[in-house]
Amino acid sequence: MKSIRIGTRNSPLALWQAREVARKLQNKNFKTEIVPIISSGDKNLTQPLYTLGITGIFTKDLDIALLNDEIDIAVHSLKDVPTNLPKGIKMISVLERDFPQDVLVRNSRSKNIDLKDLKIATSSLRRRAFWLKEFPGTEFSDIRGNVQTRLKKLEEGVADATLFSLAGLKRMNLDIQYEFLPFMLSAPSQGVVGIAGHEDKTEINEILKNISDSQTEICTNIERTFLNTLEGGCTAPIGAFAEINDNNEVRFLGRISSLNGENTIETDEIFQYNSSDNFGEKLAQKVLNNGGKELMSIIKMSL
Repeated sequence: MKSIRIGTRNSPLALWQAREVARKLQNKNFKTEIVPIISSGDKNLTQPLYTLGITGIFTKDLDIALLNDEIDIAVHSLKDVPTNLPKGIKMISVLERDFPQDVLVRNSRSKNIDLKDLKIATSSLRRRAFWLKEFPGTEFSDIRGNVQTRLKKLEEGVADATLFSLAGLKRMNLDIQYEFLPFMLSAPSQGVVGIAGHEDKTEINEILKNISDSQTEICTNIERTFLNTLEGGCTAPIGAFAEINDNNEVRFLGRISSLNGENTIETDEIFQYNSSDNFGEKLAQKVLNNGGKELMSIIKMSL
């Protein structure tokens, strides 16, 4: 077989993820080639993502490259991947999840400011809504760009602090101080590297299945089905996190919030996993029947 062409965004974090996939494939004696592609989401750094009007802003250009046979596989942060993929493309494999949490990073002048008094830079509706649930009246500013760009903007004074996925900081091996935020429920699939492929490339897809982590697969399927059933796309303030405990039980935390954080519906359940049960859909239906339907329609009208 020729080299497996690995498509990726061009940011330092995305390239780290692509190299990690390449390493796992090379360990199984497959040749690889990394093909960086600049995504639309990386070209437009001025508008918040939710105003760009489409889901998959970070994945669209890689989808096109896959369909045009310019690459064999596409490596993504799974939380950026829409739950409905273009015809011909499917998620084949996920690497083992690490560090799913959101963390707070302050600039050097804001070390002693109380959480409730911080001005926060984030373009994520989920992070804003969940923060406002705890600290109503917080002032926000938008921030876009890769990890290094956002850290630079933070130090230049765009805000007192910003929020990162801990996985991104760890993967970049950045030596910076951060704080855990127990009230922030992560985005569905946060901390997971996902690999998409063309459904016709059966030989490559079989190879990819050999580097997939089965527990992460189960958990992210539940989280992404939960998101999809709530019709959240990539914009509504929806959090979801599933993990498997020592008794082979799944604990699932899910949350949907109004944009201002005032109205929140949550679920926290433990259940025995059974592959034939569509838990993500069932859990989402519970939330929808508990006031989630009305909340989703209010959110959609506000965006």
